[in-house]
Amino acid sequence: MAAKKKMLHPAVGQMMYHNAEFMDSDIGRPIRILSEFLGPHQVFEQEDIQNTIVFFGSARTLPMTEIKKRLKATKNKKEIARLKALSNVARYYDDARKLGSMLGKWANKQHAGYAIMTGGGPGIMEAGNRGANDVGTASIGLNIKLPFEQHPNPYIDDSLNLQFRYFFVRKYWFLKKARALVAFPGGFGTMDELFEMLTLVQTNKYAQQMPIVVFGSEFWKKLVNWDYFVETGMINKEDLDLFHFCDDVDEAYKIITEILEKQG
Repeated sequence: MAAKKKMLHPAVGQMMYHNAEFMDSDIGRPIRILSEFLGPHQVFEQEDIQNTIVFFGSARTLPMTEIKKRLKATKNKKEIARLKALSNVARYYDDARKLGSMLGKWANKQHAGYAIMTGGGPGIMEAGNRGANDVGTASIGLNIKLPFEQHPNPYIDDSLNLQFRYFFVRKYWFLKKARALVAFPGGFGTMDELFEMLTLVQTNKYAQQMPIVVFGSEFWKKLVNWDYFVETGMINKEDLDLFHFCDDVDEAYKIITEILEKQG
């Protein structure tokens, strides 16, 4: 038996775009999508955000100090195992914070409307925003509505703390003003973001050849057999030049800033 459609009951004289039931219904979806496309444009214009450096990475990443603290506080075997697994990538939190701070200082000197942008959640995203916040650089968070993991971190500027319902619109805004991308270790979401950005640059859908840093070569090379893409003809050898593997914050900083300064 077909499910009965929910009836919409606007108040007498109420404009439909003020009706929460309508806006949250299936038929209201195009309006929700359009608002997520247009709303950030107005925010960034008001806040003079012209260029962004985008950080990708796992929401689950914790700094080693926090992992040690949690290990002392729990006797749950599953939680202990989870925390020990996360200790393998804990250093990337501190690396992301440091790189966010270094790039933030550089951005402050450019007077070109730069900001550090992340997905707005905890983990690597928090670290990137925290680094920007440490040096007074505009700090953007593009949050996504999820049933778990995602919540805004406290290092996003209040006026730049944006909430999204749709992944594809959020990814549009990741790239719209991006001048550089840094991908730290992460899960399905990070891979989705990184490979979509690489695809757009590879296929010239994004005209500007921006610096893309894939940070943590041990993680990424264990996760993906990059050379096998070339060996099987799935990509061209030169496609591997679209990004740079890095394991050192100073090296990542140098790659990004030298390319951006050369581009002007």
